[in-house]
Amino acid sequence: MKAIILAGGRGKRLRPITDYVPKPLISIKNIPIIEWQIKYLKKYGVSEVIICSGYKAKMIENYLENKKLGIKITFSVESKPLGTGGAIKKAGKKIKDNSFIVINGDIITNIDLKKLLEKENSIASIQLRTQFGILQTDENKVIKFDEKKEIEDVWMNAGIYHLKREILKELPDVGDIEKTLFPDYAKKEKISTVKFRNTKWHSIDSYKDIEECSLVIEKIIK
Repeated sequence: MKAIILAGGRGKRLRPITDYVPKPLISIKNIPIIEWQIKYLKKYGVSEVIICSGYKAKMIENYLENKKLGIKITFSVESKPLGTGGAIKKAGKKIKDNSFIVINGDIITNIDLKKLLEKENSIASIQLRTQFGILQTDENKVIKFDEKKEIEDVWMNAGIYHLKREILKELPDVGDIEKTLFPDYAKKEKISTVKFRNTKWHSIDSYKDIEECSLVIEKIIK
């Protein structure tokens, strides 16, 4: 099984760090995000990782060249931003298998990839989590307070996909898969989801995300 890591973005919300290093090399507990991801993918039997890079791509290559992670690593470098769909299409030229995994380059999770692999053309989803405290009220009185509650049966895209190789020809050369192919496939009922409850999942988009993830990451990826 091969996996594509989408790691080409600039990470503007994490400036000024990302003015000097690409987002995938931001450290959590002294280990870069991308190294955590490779360890996670290897745990579930991925034998080769294709890294879609663009911004400061050479820094990512230089770092990983000096690491022995026990997995084949190749690169698909974008000379200009292609969006997630274009990046997958370009990297997909290196894939001959019937299907493959895609993961956004800023996701840290313990989602069970074996379950996702049971269903082709599928999106991993988790229950929506609020960023704020939730109030239950009776008129103007607060009767219950929940901090950062998971909202029952409202599902969000976890940024991990299991796709059939034949999907590549339908992807745009430039554009996001979430805005082009996925909406079209949803209308045609050609895409599914695998739902994961009570999972650990972090998207590293802010300094607060780095701090929160650093407290639990060693329990997420063992």
